[in-house]
Amino acid sequence: MANKPHASGVPPLDLTRRGFLVALTASGAAFGFPRAGLAAMDPAAEDGVPVDPSGTPFEPTIWYWIDREGRVNVNIIRAEMGQHVGTAVARILADELEVAWDKVHITHVDSDPKWGTMVTGGSNSVWQDWPVYRQAGAAGRSALIKSAAAKWGVDAATCTARDGVITSGTNTISYGDLVAEGLTASFTEAELKAMPLKPHAELRLVGKDVTALDIENKTNGKAIYGLDAKIDGMVYAVPLLPPTRLGSTVTSVDDSAAKSVKGYLQTLTLDDPSGTVPGWVVVLGESLMAAKWASEQVKVAWAAGETAGVSEAEINDRGRALIADGTTGAILPTETPDTSAAFAGAKDVLEAEYVTQTVLHFQMEPLNATAFQNADGIWEIHTGNQWQSLILPVLATALAAPADKIILRTYMLGGGFGRRLNGDYAVPAALASKAIGGKPVKLVFLREDDAQFDSPRSPSVQKLRMAFDGDKAVVGMEHHAAAGWPTQVMVPAFMPKGINGEPYDTFAIDGADHWYSVGAHRVRAISNDLANKTFRPGWLRSVGPGWTNFAVESFMDEAAHRIGVDPLEFRLQHLLAKGINAGSAPNAVGGAARQAAVLKKVAEMSGYGATDLPADTAIGIATTFGQSRTMPTWTAGAVKLRVDRSTGEIDVQNLWLAFDCGTVVDPDGALAQCEGAALWGLSMALFEGTQIVNGNVEDRNLNSYTPLRMIDTPPMEIAFLDSTEVPVGLGEPGTTVIAPAVANAIFNAVGARLRHLPIRPDDILAALKA
Repeated sequence: MANKPHASGVPPLDLTRRGFLVALTASGAAFGFPRAGLAAMDPAAEDGVPVDPSGTPFEPTIWYWIDREGRVNVNIIRAEMGQHVGTAVARILADELEVAWDKVHITHVDSDPKWGTMVTGGSNSVWQDWPVYRQAGAAGRSALIKSAAAKWGVDAATCTARDGVITSGTNTISYGDLVAEGLTASFTEAELKAMPLKPHAELRLVGKDVTALDIENKTNGKAIYGLDAKIDGMVYAVPLLPPTRLGSTVTSVDDSAAKSVKGYLQTLTLDDPSGTVPGWVVVLGESLMAAKWASEQVKVAWAAGETAGVSEAEINDRGRALIADGTTGAILPTETPDTSAAFAGAKDVLEAEYVTQTVLHFQMEPLNATAFQNADGIWEIHTGNQWQSLILPVLATALAAPADKIILRTYMLGGGFGRRLNGDYAVPAALASKAIGGKPVKLVFLREDDAQFDSPRSPSVQKLRMAFDGDKAVVGMEHHAAAGWPTQVMVPAFMPKGINGEPYDTFAIDGADHWYSVGAHRVRAISNDLANKTFRPGWLRSVGPGWTNFAVESFMDEAAHRIGVDPLEFRLQHLLAKGINAGSAPNAVGGAARQAAVLKKVAEMSGYGATDLPADTAIGIATTFGQSRTMPTWTAGAVKLRVDRSTGEIDVQNLWLAFDCGTVVDPDGALAQCEGAALWGLSMALFEGTQIVNGNVEDRNLNSYTPLRMIDTPPMEIAFLDSTEVPVGLGEPGTTVIAPAVANAIFNAVGARLRHLPIRPDDILAALKA
């Protein structure tokens, strides 16, 4: 069935006749962007419009320009969702370029193939941009110095640059004046990579406190989010979601009762060639609430997909069956993946199962997208998005339009946390617009629909085993993890292959391939096909390391207790920088030794093992490497808590975290990222979690889905170890240590071992009774 209204007696809309489109020209955008053709936004500007260069700018690379006033505008391909990524990246470039901070502006660019892959996730932004923007800044500085030296007839080696001014003896000239005189230079990729960079000791902006370039609008209410997008003549839309995420079809629609709602326009059934939103119905209105109120009167009948009766228990049981079937999954390339001999000869074997529930994103700004076809025939999608390069080909399929005829306009994100990596919410807006002739449609998800359509963190089941010899030494370890795989269902080409030739989703197993020396080490990643069929698994802050490290670090405590060794000492005995765990340049210099260092630091900060505590009160520890072995952020956490034996309530009294993230680029941003990550880790440990019931998430609003509240937020102390190594990610690692530290503290306090997340008071009481 094509995109058209059902046979309900409502004729197709003539939006031009009704006056909704007064003038869809190059000046079609009415809010945020005066010209629809602008391919960027400046979050520091009240109207979002980027600064225009004065005169002909100097553009040594695509990443920035300098104008004759000495202003520097840095192009940012990363999404801004509160983490100050623009400030972090701009300061990397500005430091190498040697310009004053008050001359720096940023532009968050819209989608364009010239930018390469546009994605903000995995805590990768600063790590990936560090070499690129340093080289770009150094190239500009080099060209400016050479120009000044030629002007003065001196050796370039006699010239120095500082704060946008070049000096040689008594000669001085500003960058702006050099640009005004005319300056061109370009660099090959090889030349950029070979560009000499400033010694770490000479960095003057990196690692220092500076004012975030977009902080004013973030705090005064003038920041422009996708939800603020407003196009001349647009209508509003709300979705009516089918009973299953996949496989449902519409059998009938009755909108007769909706016709009495003032402002109701029509109801559409979407035909989606991309398969992103099968069985969707969208209700249009002259205002958002008109569309919402009308949608409550529209009656839709569906033929439900095959997962309509699926429960979380069935998904977990499927995971257990897949784990039990030793032929399934991918085997990761650990140093010694064959554990058969180690377990066959073991004198003792420890086994444990760990389970985590479905977790929702619940980002503050609900999903939304505004779509229309402009006067040039270009489809414009106005929305906040974390992975433009992923959704653009999907939109091309859905619209049956060439990819070069679609552009994603950039907005601030009112929270992302991985939800907006999957840009599926833009597809129904685009299809609705196409159904009414390309006129502007603003689709908004109210909270319940946002939760139902979430790409949640998949539930997981994990089985861990450890083999000990007669001297209680660890000789082997296995980690089998089954969960829904987001990369498999959304971008399978990104999956590497295991040593057995089977592809695997690194985002669903990272963390299991830890830096402990445990002899033979087998890691098996298993895709839970029932989870993948039931919902669209998503990337939620830290993704797999949020559950794999809960298992690993709980299990390390259990193993230590099994052989009668203190858990801190047990970990340090096995964090040995040798073999595969020795580390490598440039991203993992030092290997396991750096992880041991943060663990020692957090033990010192918390007083672990050296503090007398009241009854039922204890400190638990955990350590991880953040997101991935290819980009390890050495992380350690400690949690002090008290357990009420009568109620099962947990009073978290303190959090301590230590990080070695290499060079700290933005101290304030780094601290904020780690604080937020740690608190979400605490939230997922004790408060957050839903379950799949009849093929959908059970909790769809904050009355029953209960994240950490401010009243439950404990004091927190965070330390960053000094380092001059490559900067790595900080957005997610803090989430990975809190849950296991909580579980370990509970065991230390009252002797109850909890292996399920979230840990509720009833779980505590049941464990105490058992």
